[in-house]
Amino acid sequence: MRKCLVRLTGLSYKIYFIEEIAKEITINISHAVKILAAVIVGIAIIKTLLSYFSLLQFSKISREEIRMQFLRFVAAVAPRWDGIGKLSAVAVLRAGLNYFLDKELQPINVRSRAFR
Repeated sequence: MRKCLVRLTGLSYKIYFIEEIAKEITINISHAVKILAAVIVGIAIIKTLLSYFSLLQFSKISREEIRMQFLRFVAAVAPRWDGIGKLSAVAVLRAGLNYFLDKELQPINVRSRAFR
């Protein structure tokens, strides 16, 4: 976790560190999701290569079936427009909430600076 370089007191101190903890958790979750996506794509590639080699040797599976098998794996990782739209909505809502929260906390920050 990053060290605090600014002197914080009371409520602002708690909010700052809660935000930092939330950021760290979010970053770790995003790394885990990226690793999971890479593992899924890796498994798909290995399975596709094994199917392709069995096609060359035994001709039991058609090329179209191999392609469809690979696309099913990759589609599990690829984002869809629905998911992108939801993510955009969350980003807009979060930006709006942050803006109004900052406006609301400005008088509190001014008063806390006056007492220092």
